[in-house]
Amino acid sequence: MPAMGLTGQVAHYASSGLADPGSDVMAAVRGGFADTVACMLAGRREPAVQAVRAYVAAQQGRGGDARILLGPEYARSGDAALVNGTAAHALDFDDVGLCGHPSAVLVSALLAEGERLHRSGMDVMRAYVVGYEVWAELIGRDADQHHVKGWHPTAVFGVLGVAAAVVNLRRLDPALAAHALGIAASLAAGVVANFGSMVKPFHAGRAAAAGIMAADMAEAGLQASADVLEHPAGLLAALSPRGRVDTRRAAAFGTDLRLARLGLTVKKYPMCFAAHRIVDAALDLCDKHDLRPADVARARVTIGTAQAAMLRNHAPQTALQAKFSIEFAVAAALAAHRLGLEQMDDAFVQSAEVQSLMRRVEIATVDSVNPDEPSLAASDRLVVELHDGARLDSGEVYAARGTPGSPLAPGELRRKFLDCAAATAGRSDDPDGLYERLMQLDAMADLAELMPS
Repeated sequence: MPAMGLTGQVAHYASSGLADPGSDVMAAVRGGFADTVACMLAGRREPAVQAVRAYVAAQQGRGGDARILLGPEYARSGDAALVNGTAAHALDFDDVGLCGHPSAVLVSALLAEGERLHRSGMDVMRAYVVGYEVWAELIGRDADQHHVKGWHPTAVFGVLGVAAAVVNLRRLDPALAAHALGIAASLAAGVVANFGSMVKPFHAGRAAAAGIMAADMAEAGLQASADVLEHPAGLLAALSPRGRVDTRRAAAFGTDLRLARLGLTVKKYPMCFAAHRIVDAALDLCDKHDLRPADVARARVTIGTAQAAMLRNHAPQTALQAKFSIEFAVAAALAAHRLGLEQMDDAFVQSAEVQSLMRRVEIATVDSVNPDEPSLAASDRLVVELHDGARLDSGEVYAARGTPGSPLAPGELRRKFLDCAAATAGRSDDPDGLYERLMQLDAMADLAELMPS
């Protein structure tokens, strides 16, 4: 019998279940669910979300069995995942890992499917780990950065991760799992050119919905090629920026979970993570030197080439564009001495002070790679030159706050959750209770209990 190919190995892993992931991994998953729900609630009124909700409402011919945005409206699980995933990523405040946004995609799909199937919190959390591990296995096979080629990893690898997670949650056999993965491979799409537009958060929602659709279609009888991942004309080769992807080595699924090693990064700032180390540096310089915009002659930023590709908007005029602008990141930090939801406002972006500061930001790039987050350089650096001749240097910044190596302080995730929930008046009468239920997700017998009727 010939050796099993990569597609078959991934399918067997997705359908085989998962041993006890360990308390540290479960803590990370609980945090991922809480952070995603927070961002989902905060982002529910964004124009992109309203557009997707209108589309779902127009398509919906009957009721469903999964909540939209944890509220009173129900839809089919794929449609609920589409809306919820778009909302979770609408503010670009959701967590980061694997060169993308794993929780916005996985949590949105699993909340919908878990509610529909009446699975336990532990079932859903284990499925999350399966989805994360499949995403990590596939994206880790390429030496080059998909962002530079133009691919958004959330939109492409996220579909495969969700398909694997849903296969696990539905307890499908390896044959159906392989078909679901093959279908997912032909649904994977999303380009970096849409960063800074409403389509970028739609990438997350569509990935969540497409992963569910892949499992649905496999169960309905649609069959896919058995070697869709490893074939020379398969997904990994097609996505590969320079054709250096390794499709031959055996999959490394086992007790050494990548989630335990790589973890999740909880964002402190509602903008592209590629800018976060520079924002940390700018805020530290502001705190240390009491900087004022009038003091600044110019600011020199050094970041990685992939980061520069993501931070593509050099003179943003809207908050949506500003989320992908290193110039805005520096200017906002220098102008406001903070960067929160209140700064992600068109009027703030267009203010004379911020626009003037953005014109004083210069960018240099380096080709080094951060081993834990390859879409970033090994380090970033900010040098601010003042009109009086002083030169303020952040030094090399290796880890953003909120990363596993520089985690949030105790209580910061809860504060973020409550701040996000406060932006959704009337959606949750008891945000403290919702947070506590999410923090005890593994003890929940039925995911439908997350939001009492």
